[in-house]
Amino acid sequence: MKKTQAKQIGDIVQEYLKKENLDSALDEHRASALWPQVVGQGINRYTVTRWVKDGVMHVQISSAPLRNELMLNRSRVIALINEALGREVIHEIVFY
Repeated sequence: MKKTQAKQIGDIVQEYLKKENLDSALDEHRASALWPQVVGQGINRYTVTRWVKDGVMHVQISSAPLRNELMLNRSRVIALINEALGREVIHEIVFY
């Protein structure tokens, strides 16, 4: 029987995700899941829906003044989400 080098399960999963081109989809899902932690529960309370597609996060906010404030601070929110993820996944946020 041939002996091989042992690999950590996390490394095996990462290799598989990269090989199947699923790593970007997983990162987008993580970015959406991080929204409440990044913006806080006060803002998350007014979030109706959120999703990420092709590096663009779409967020529906029920409060017009809050939506306007988030639009003004869009680059800061993008930076916080990408910092929490550890790499650049989100490059645009669209508020509805």
